[in-house]
Amino acid sequence: MANGIWKLGRRGGTQLPLVIVAVLAVVLILLGKAQSSIFDRARASVTDWMAPALQSIRQPVQGMQSWVGSIGEVFTVYQQNLKLKQENARLRQWQNAALVLESRVKRYQLLLNAVPDPKLSYRLAHVIGRASKPFLETMILDAGKSQGVKPGQAVVDPGGMIGRVFLAGDRTSWVILLTDLNSRIPVMIEPEHAHAIMAGDNTLAPTIDTLSQGAQIKAGDQVVTSGDGGLLPPGLPVGTIVTQGGGFRVALLADPSTTEDAEIVDYQTALEQVPSVTPGDMPASVAGMPPAVPQPPVTIAPPPPAAIPGMPAAGNASASHQAVPGAAPRANQPGAQQTSPPQKTDDDNEDHPE
Repeated sequence: MANGIWKLGRRGGTQLPLVIVAVLAVVLILLGKAQSSIFDRARASVTDWMAPALQSIRQPVQGMQSWVGSIGEVFTVYQQNLKLKQENARLRQWQNAALVLESRVKRYQLLLNAVPDPKLSYRLAHVIGRASKPFLETMILDAGKSQGVKPGQAVVDPGGMIGRVFLAGDRTSWVILLTDLNSRIPVMIEPEHAHAIMAGDNTLAPTIDTLSQGAQIKAGDQVVTSGDGGLLPPGLPVGTIVTQGGGFRVALLADPSTTEDAEIVDYQTALEQVPSVTPGDMPASVAGMPPAVPQPPVTIAPPPPAAIPGMPAAGNASASHQAVPGAAPRANQPGAQQTSPPQKTDDDNEDHPE
């Protein structure tokens, strides 16, 4: 009997804590759903309290990670430093060669009394947007007519030419990029001095659409603007020739997708009106000679047609037609035939009685 009572009490003692735990769990769940902000504030308070400790622990760990990661970059930085030094030395050589050639060209122009190239002016503008209308590859700049921007002007960045202005507002301008399908610009391929037309096709590398006859170009040739038409200035760097699919394309030097600041090239000049020509401007007058007097027009009669055997000559026929009426024909006229008046016969008398 006593053993049975002890087992019952033990069984009830083990079940009571489980019921209490279940009730507390349900209460906590309901309380968490009803007042979640209390737990959020508690969590935030704990995090704020532990932030200094976490930060103090994180600093040495982060420093160790940076030091371990920089060990592998030491050799890379050393190699890059050597490469940059070599490129810098080559660029200095090219700079010296360019300065020498520039001074030489200026001296030749002075000796030849050559017309100097027009000076270019640049206006810096910021890229404020990119759009796909009205063209697919379009860029918007924050400079317009109030800053002297005009349609047709070239737009360049530090790498090279990226497009040209096709629409100018008062304070903004729209630029069609060289990669757009509607872009066509005249270019020159160096060192062959081959003139061509570079056409965009909505890819990163425009194509060489029209090439001068007999031109021999190859991969690696430089492409610059030719200045044909007087709209774009000559000599603006554009890209490099590459071969693809049996044709030639241009790998652009500038990447319009990463351009933030661009320069608008002012190259347009006012068209000069053609002066009227005066007699003093003629070559003979300039040379000190009197101007030539215009001569009256001379008419040449066509030759007479050739005579046909057995037929009277054209001149004789005309002479016979122009003879005086009633005059007897001349017997000694060449080609003339004498005719006698018709004789009456008996048949005529019978048919026509008197």
